[in-house]
Amino acid sequence: MRKKLLKRFSYLYTGELMSVVMFIIVFFLLNKVYPQLRLYSITSFCISFFLLEFLLVQGSIYWYIKWKRLKKENTTVTPMQVVKGFKNLKKFNISLIIITMFIFAFDFFKLYLSLPLGSLGIAGFIYIFAILEYINYFHFQLSYDNLSDIKYLLRSKRLKQSCLSKDFDSMV
Repeated sequence: MRKKLLKRFSYLYTGELMSVVMFIIVFFLLNKVYPQLRLYSITSFCISFFLLEFLLVQGSIYWYIKWKRLKKENTTVTPMQVVKGFKNLKKFNISLIIITMFIFAFDFFKLYLSLPLGSLGIAGFIYIFAILEYINYFHFQLSYDNLSDIKYLLRSKRLKQSCLSKDFDSMV
């Protein structure tokens, strides 16, 4: 069981970290191939992209801490100091999500005539993806990529509470 969990935690933290790197590469390639989109000039895209990357880094750090604790201390319990830090990040993330919503609305009304619709669409997609990542980490597990998770989903017909959310509950 320990080996299986170590492998799972390693898969999760490296996957999140690889996503951070790959999204940056995709962003630069997208700007290179489609410069007319001018994504770099859209504030809502930049802050949405930052939010997404920031959340992915948080996820990677969380799973790395779980992996390291299990490997070195043979426990999956997240240290209380780490849980408190993520609780503060949760509030900060909500603030970023709200600020981004207003910036997105401002950009839409200010820029929708001067930019290709695809530019604002990409910015909106990144924003929604960031919100889904936030929900996935801090509230409910949205990603079901193994048989046991899928069986749970089919059996219970409801989403699992995220691991970080369970850690928050253990603080009380």
